[in-house]
Amino acid sequence: MDRDVEKLNSILEDMEDGIFKASEEDYKRLFEHVGCGVYISSKEGKFIDANPALLDMLGYESKDEFLEIDITQDLYLRPEDRRKFQQMIERDGHVIDYEVDFKCKDGTTISILLTSNVRYDQQSNVLGYEGIIVDQSQRKQMEKELKDAHDFLNKTIYSSPNAIMATDMKGNIIIWNRAAEEALGCKAEDVIGKMNIEKIYSEGDAKKVMQMMRGPEYGGVGKLRAYPITYVRQDGQIVEGNLSASIIYDAKGNEVASVGIFVDLGERLEMERRLRQTQEQLLQSEKLAAMGRLTSQIAHELNNPLYGIMNTLELMKTEISPENKRRKILDMAISETVRLSELLRKMLSFSRPDEEERHPIDINTILDEILLLHEKQLREYSIRVSSSFAEGLEKVYASKNQLRQVFLNIISNARDAMPEGGTLTVRTIAVKNNVRIQISDTGIGIREENLDKIFDAFFTTKDGARDTGLGLSVCYGFVKDHGGHIKVESKVGSGTTFTISLPVFISSI
Repeated sequence: MDRDVEKLNSILEDMEDGIFKASEEDYKRLFEHVGCGVYISSKEGKFIDANPALLDMLGYESKDEFLEIDITQDLYLRPEDRRKFQQMIERDGHVIDYEVDFKCKDGTTISILLTSNVRYDQQSNVLGYEGIIVDQSQRKQMEKELKDAHDFLNKTIYSSPNAIMATDMKGNIIIWNRAAEEALGCKAEDVIGKMNIEKIYSEGDAKKVMQMMRGPEYGGVGKLRAYPITYVRQDGQIVEGNLSASIIYDAKGNEVASVGIFVDLGERLEMERRLRQTQEQLLQSEKLAAMGRLTSQIAHELNNPLYGIMNTLELMKTEISPENKRRKILDMAISETVRLSELLRKMLSFSRPDEEERHPIDINTILDEILLLHEKQLREYSIRVSSSFAEGLEKVYASKNQLRQVFLNIISNARDAMPEGGTLTVRTIAVKNNVRIQISDTGIGIREENLDKIFDAFFTTKDGARDTGLGLSVCYGFVKDHGGHIKVESKVGSGTTFTISLPVFISSI
């Protein structure tokens, strides 16, 4: 019986030795072939053992060489990380996914995750550490590339010259770039996560835009291309432009957000309006030029028969005694014929302004003569005249007749603007190399929308039966032809001021 027990014990011991040897071989195989680094180290900072994967990870070909390195100085990029690791692992008995940077043999740096346990002796003293090391350089590189791509996209959106905005499907704003701040007058910190897009659009426009994006008519389902839209900024300024937008879908085709790009066309639209205005002015100029040519032709055609009529009337006048009533009728006919002749002369002056001779002219003298001649007429309209002429005013090189026509036209308009009477003020001022003439009235004034039109040909606010709208247009042409400027300032009910600036005459002697 005893011999059987001894034999059974012997068999059991052999089985235990076999199991132990098999487990040890499995451990060695796992240690040698596992894909991550496995190590055993001493507390003092030396490796006791390391698997091939760890050697490959850190660039060592010789295991003996690797076991000789100083862990704190040769492996850790920052030695203080080693001391921090020891404090944590000896306090808790283990460390899980401790992120740290290691130095490879060639000096390059890799980022790793360190998971370790403490090795104790039988008296629970710390002998060292054992664990696994996972290289996360590839993951770090991918994270960096993803972050760089994300940063680049954010910079692209933020730096775009066009306003870019995005919302979730409830309309809450989640993206608002710098151009949106400038164009729409709202700061990103005031709208992102705090404001609904409906407050940015005019009433009803937000729903209308979403409906158009969901339909196929405006660029396809989920898209809206170059839709004209107007925003009203918080400061009340109106912003005009085009909105392009689209819906963003997830992998399952569900709507998750919408993004829009707004192109501010304010400057372009203003330029187009100015271009149309210039085109209209050019058309009026062409009409004026055509009228000038026609006027010249008519004046030439009428002059000869008119002088014939005048000569005939003068001849008939010599044959009738002064006491005869028919003599008075002839005098009236001759007077009207002379007036018609003067009118034709003015028409020729209008059609050929460059033919007027120019001389050094004293502006004060011209204005004084005009006011003296029209003083009685102005007084009859209950208009008081106030004049202030600068002393020692230099002369201008100009056509006396054309300047008289300019001043007479403006004074005539001032008289018509004061049907109930008022004050006409005429001043001259010396300003550097210019003579400035100001003619002001206290009349009914000019509406703001007409101020930019009063120098246009054929524009008039008077009764069309007695005014052609050519007076101020001709004045404008005369002043510009003399190298000067003319401008008008007016307020309804407060009067109008015309300011004319003409360059002084500079003698070449």
